Amino acid sequence: MNKPDTCPACGASNDCTLADPRTAARACWCYGVSIDPAVLEALPAELRNASCLCPRCAGVEAQLQAGARSIT
Repeated sequence: MNKPDTCPACGASNDCTLADPRTAARACWCYGVSIDPAVLEALPAELRNASCLCPRCAGVEAQLQAGARSIT
């Protein structure tokens, strides 16, 4: 069984703001990136749409870093 705050691919924290009641009112990091559908399809069917991937497994670390640089 997967937890909403862990990545279904690796089990690490997925940094999902929606999974944490203290930050659930904020948009998750995944709303601002583009995740390759093939990454999601590679997950076993029972793990899809159960919780967020972590940025590393989603393959979006570079997108997040670029977004952070554009803000500063």
